[in-house]
Amino acid sequence: MLKVIISGGGTGGHIFPAIAIANALKDKYNSVDILFVGAIGKMEMEKVPAAGYKIEGLNITGIKRSLSLSNLAFPLKLFKSIQRSRKIIKDFKPDVVVGVGGFASGPLLYAATKMNIPALIQEQNSYPGITNKLLAKRVQSICVAYDKMEQFFPHEKIKLTGNPVRTDILNLSGKRNRALEFFKLNDNKKTVFVTGGSLGAKTINETILKNLNLFIENDIQLIWQTGKLFIATATQAIEPYKNQGLYVSDFISKMDYAYAMADLVVSRAGASSISELCSVKKAAILVPYPFAAEDHQTKNAQALVNYNAAILIPDSEANEKLGNTILDLIGHDDKRFKLENNITKLDVSNSAEVIAAEVFRLGMQNK
Repeated sequence: MLKVIISGGGTGGHIFPAIAIANALKDKYNSVDILFVGAIGKMEMEKVPAAGYKIEGLNITGIKRSLSLSNLAFPLKLFKSIQRSRKIIKDFKPDVVVGVGGFASGPLLYAATKMNIPALIQEQNSYPGITNKLLAKRVQSICVAYDKMEQFFPHEKIKLTGNPVRTDILNLSGKRNRALEFFKLNDNKKTVFVTGGSLGAKTINETILKNLNLFIENDIQLIWQTGKLFIATATQAIEPYKNQGLYVSDFISKMDYAYAMADLVVSRAGASSISELCSVKKAAILVPYPFAAEDHQTKNAQALVNYNAAILIPDSEANEKLGNTILDLIGHDDKRFKLENNITKLDVSNSAEVIAAEVFRLGMQNK
């Protein structure tokens, strides 16, 4: 029996790759016991059990970049989370631990490596955060999604694996008809899928709201994932346009259907989102979240732009440019097809299986 702890979360960009790795381990190896460790109050505490896995929680948050009294509590929370991690590790007795990023990843991997348990980190972005930079010295293997990561990590530990994506989006064949029924859309009209990630994106939402008339006037269909904070506003805004091809939801569980319908995707530039776009081979407009650590979303997006595989609009320019850019791409098939062709070349397939094999290798060394 191989025993594995997978730690991290906070957003879908961390959680869904973690679940994909767990699923690959279960599928590939007969006898694997997997425990997740997340942050109390974060979405992994809901999404992981829904995927069929056990999870333990740490009372840990990040440091706010602005001056905040909550930062004063961080050292104590970190200390207690490391202590809690040690107890979880002693009780579960893992052969290997995996960090996918997010608040819980740091304390768990720090405790595990202090206890001489083999560890692997999966760095999803083109510019790693400070936690993974620090952990890189302690872990045995670092799985990355971008090349030229030697500037951040020891080159002998790096493995270029790509980012795991949800298994349901890996094959969209035959799903368009089901998507038409699910979203109640028209097969003869162009469709734009707008998503700010699992938590929503304020700038993207406000800009789409401002430009709703462009969708109506140009007979363009819209699938719009708003996040919980904006769903009431969006729902009220589309009320006058019932049966005109506007679908709004705070969270779209059938992402494969959304991608199957989309002629164009508008998205933030989180690592998981970009990996999904490469996998589904869709033309995309990327609006990076400007307050991401080290501005890593802009760097992620730029990595695609360098290959003419996506359009980048800075968050500060979205209000002015996003609507017209959507119209331009929807109106010019040749431009979209060029983006689709180039993004296809950047897809790294079987990422979850490759990472699972590395997790298995490290774990079996500890047997």
